[in-house]
Amino acid sequence: MSAFKIATWNVNSLRVRWEQVGQWLRAEKPDILALQETKTTDAAFPEKEVAALGYHAAFYGQPAYNGVATLSRTPAARAAGGIPGYDDPQRRVLCSWYEKQRIGVLNLYVPNGAEVGAKKYRYKLDWLDRVIEYAARLTAQDRWIVLGDLNIAPEDRDVHDPALWAGKILVSEPERLRFRQLLQQGKLQDCFRSFEQEANSFTWWDYRGGSFRRNRGLRIDHILANRAWAAHCQECRIDKVPRSWERPSDHAPVVAVFEQK
Repeated sequence: MSAFKIATWNVNSLRVRWEQVGQWLRAEKPDILALQETKTTDAAFPEKEVAALGYHAAFYGQPAYNGVATLSRTPAARAAGGIPGYDDPQRRVLCSWYEKQRIGVLNLYVPNGAEVGAKKYRYKLDWLDRVIEYAARLTAQDRWIVLGDLNIAPEDRDVHDPALWAGKILVSEPERLRFRQLLQQGKLQDCFRSFEQEANSFTWWDYRGGSFRRNRGLRIDHILANRAWAAHCQECRIDKVPRSWERPSDHAPVVAVFEQK
């Protein structure tokens, strides 16, 4: 048996954060790293730099906004961007299958939603409904991981100040309901909550107001595994170190390790 390490990280611009991503890859050596908010076109994706670190890349990007990429030790047997049957100009979904490990990875960058009741909020809820249906079809068989910046703090313990955030974007009940539906319909398990964790464990901190220093954050980045795979999860943790680096992303990586037979 061997260990399989997978991670997710919203890098908030791959061009700006590439050196940090490379540093982290060299130190952590994950088998797969899912990136969100790459903000780069496919033509400009740093494939040569990724290859120099011993990784292959599948990517689905656009300039200045959104963009997802999945880096892996072994190349994906197949990869596809977007939600089948859903015409969406925003590039936020990348589905990859790794034949050697018999593992599927659905890399998501869920819309933020701006504010409750806004047009972007309605788009977020509709988008989530489509993703829930898509994920449920995928995860019904084989071993699947759904991960990424889901832009939802599923419980009050995932919020630094639940009273302050009550009813607001990222924590509203319609968003939390869809997170639960994603788990239920996809028969998925939140890997982080499969283990005892420190209180006030977050993955995102606003750049303003000394939020990281004061640990005023939210847990909105997640690794979810279907039942065929969740039982093999050995650990799941948040790596806060990159958030302390100079000119960091506002998100920290989340890492899960599985026992692979």
